[in-house]
Amino acid sequence: MMYLGKYLALLLLLLPCSVGTGQAMVLVEAESFADRGGWVIDQQSMDQMGSPYVLAHGLGVPVKDAVTQVEFSVGGEYYVWVRTRDWVAPWKAPGAPGRFQLLVAGRPLETQFGTEGADWHWQCGGKVRIEQGSVGLTLRDLTGFDGRCDAILFSTRDSFRPPNEGSEMTTFRRRLLGYPDVPPVAGRYDLVVVGGGMAGCCTAVSAARRGCRVALIQNRPVLGGNNSSEVRVGLSGLIFQEPYPRLGALVDEIGPVGHWNLWEARQDPNTPRSQRIFDTIERHPEKKTHNAGPASNYEDRKKADVVSAEENIDLYLNMHVNEVAMDGDRIVSVTAQDIRTGERRTFRSSLFADCTGDGNLGFLARADFRVGRESRRRTGEELAPQRGDKLVMGTSVQWYSLQEKEPSTFPECPWAVQFDETNCTKSTRGDWNWETGARRDQIKEIETIRDYALRVTYGNWAVLKNHDRYKDEFARRRLAWVAFIGGKRESRRLVGDVILRQQDIVGRKSFPDACVTTTWTIDLHYPQKTPGYDGEPFRSIARHLKIEPYPIPYRCLYSRNIPNLLMAGRHISVTHVALGTVRVQRTTGMMGEVIGMAASLCKKHACDPRDVYKAHLSKLKELLSDGVPGRASD
Repeated sequence: MMYLGKYLALLLLLLPCSVGTGQAMVLVEAESFADRGGWVIDQQSMDQMGSPYVLAHGLGVPVKDAVTQVEFSVGGEYYVWVRTRDWVAPWKAPGAPGRFQLLVAGRPLETQFGTEGADWHWQCGGKVRIEQGSVGLTLRDLTGFDGRCDAILFSTRDSFRPPNEGSEMTTFRRRLLGYPDVPPVAGRYDLVVVGGGMAGCCTAVSAARRGCRVALIQNRPVLGGNNSSEVRVGLSGLIFQEPYPRLGALVDEIGPVGHWNLWEARQDPNTPRSQRIFDTIERHPEKKTHNAGPASNYEDRKKADVVSAEENIDLYLNMHVNEVAMDGDRIVSVTAQDIRTGERRTFRSSLFADCTGDGNLGFLARADFRVGRESRRRTGEELAPQRGDKLVMGTSVQWYSLQEKEPSTFPECPWAVQFDETNCTKSTRGDWNWETGARRDQIKEIETIRDYALRVTYGNWAVLKNHDRYKDEFARRRLAWVAFIGGKRESRRLVGDVILRQQDIVGRKSFPDACVTTTWTIDLHYPQKTPGYDGEPFRSIARHLKIEPYPIPYRCLYSRNIPNLLMAGRHISVTHVALGTVRVQRTTGMMGEVIGMAASLCKKHACDPRDVYKAHLSKLKELLSDGVPGRASD
C-alpha cells in the first residue's frame, strides 16, 4: 500500500513579497494538521471549492482538538485569515452552529470562526504576535455541529487579502506550499483505475490477476464507496447468474458476509453463500441490518486486505484525481491530489477505468455523458416522462440511534429544519429513503445537499428528544451515527456504444456481448413530500418494476468517444430508467470483474476496449466463463 508521507502536514513557506517589501506569509492547510483529533476530512466538493476541508462532525458533542506545530522563521505581528463559512447561512438560519476557535501557542484568538458568510471565504481573525520558532496551532470545535475549516493564513502585511476563487487561489496556495508546477510521476501502469468502491476494487483485482500492472486511486481513507463504514449501504443484487455463473466470485470474496440479505439467501438456502448468510445472522443478529448498520458490518479491512494482497496493484488512498492530460481524444495521464497534504502525483497508462460513480474521469476527459431523465420520445421507454428533465435519484445521508441504559440529552437546534410534533418523523434510524437533492446538481451542489440532510436529521431528532409527546420514549436514545459522506445514486452517466434502455431489459433483447447479469428491479426513486412540511423534500419513495435476470452488453462499459476509457459503476451507459436496475453494488462489482478481464485483453493485444468487442469477443467470453482467478496463495 503506497502513501505519500504521513507528516507532510507542515508544508509551508515564508516568502518575500513580490514587490520586495519583505512580507512574510505562512499557509497551513487544515487537512494537513499532524493530529486531526476528531475532525474529519471532507473532499466531496473539492472540485467546486478548490480544496478539501476538515469537518467537526460530532453530532452535537464538540470533537477532539486538531493540533499541529508550525515553524515560523520570522517573528512579529501577523494578520490571521481562516477560510471557512457559516454552513446554515444559505437558508438564512440563525445560530451559526459551526463555530470554532483557533488557538495560537495555546492562546485562543478572540474571533470565533464559522459565524459569517454563506460562501467559502477568508474570515479575518485579527492580529497575533508570534515568536520565532516552532508554534502550536489548535482547531477547537465549540458545538459538535459540523464546523468546517479549509486553511489558515498568517501574513505580516495588513493590506493583503488572499485570493478566494479559481485558478488564482490554486496558484497562490501551491506557491506558498512549495509544490512544483509539474507534479512528479508516480509510475506507468497497464491500467489506472480511478475510484475505489466495489466496482473499482473488483476492476483492479480482476485486471491484476490477469497480469496487468494496476494503480487503484481512491479519494477516501477506506475502500468500498457506498459499501464502506463511511456511507453504510449494503450490497444488493444477485451474483453467480447465467450466462456466466462464475461472475460474482470476486464480489463475494471482497464483500461483507451476512449483513444482507435474507431475501437473497432464501432464493436457494442450500448454496454455500446462503448458508454463510444464515449462519452469520444466527451468530450476529445485528448483521440483519442492510443499510445504516454498525461500522463493522461493512468490513472495510476485508476489502483493503484483498486489494493489498495483490502484488500487481499499487493502492493510493486519500488521492483525488482532478487533472487529465490528453493526446487528441485519448487519455495519456491523470494527476491526483493528496487530500491530506495537497501534494500531487501523475499516473501514466495506455488504459484507464472510471469507477468514480460520478463519471469524474470521463468528465475531465470530455467523454460524452447524460444527466437526468430522457423523454419518452427520445428513448421509447414506458417509464420515461413525456418531457425530459434534470430530476435524478437523490443522495441518502443515513443515520441511526442506540438505546442506552442512562438518559441522554440533545440540544435544541434553532438553525436546523424546524419540525414539531405534528410533522416530525418518528424513527430510530434513517435508511435509504432519507434522500435529498433530487432536483439539484448532485456534483456541484453536493455540500448543500448533504448539509440540508444534516439540518433535517438534527431538527427531527431535537423534536423526538425534547418535545413532550416523544421525550420519555426517546429519553435513553442517543444519536449514534450520521453519515457525513453522502450516498449517491445518480449523477452523470457516461455514453458507450450501446445505451441500455428499459425495453431492452424487459423485452430481454439479446446482445452478442451480453455479460453482467442484472437482477434488481427497475427501482426508481422520487422525492416525497412530508405531510405538514412545505420545505424541500427529504424523503423518497421507490417504484419498482420487476424484471427477469438480464445480461447487459459489454458495450455499455466503455466510452464511445474516449477510446481508452473503460467504466464500471452507476455511471455506465444506460438511460435514467435502466439505471434503476444496474446501479446496485453487487451488479456494479461484477461490471468491474468484466472490465478487468477486458483490460487484460487490451494489454495482450495492444488494443482498445472497443477492439475487444470487434476482434476478441470470443476470448472475452472464455474469460467470463472462467471467472476471476482466485488468490495465488489460495
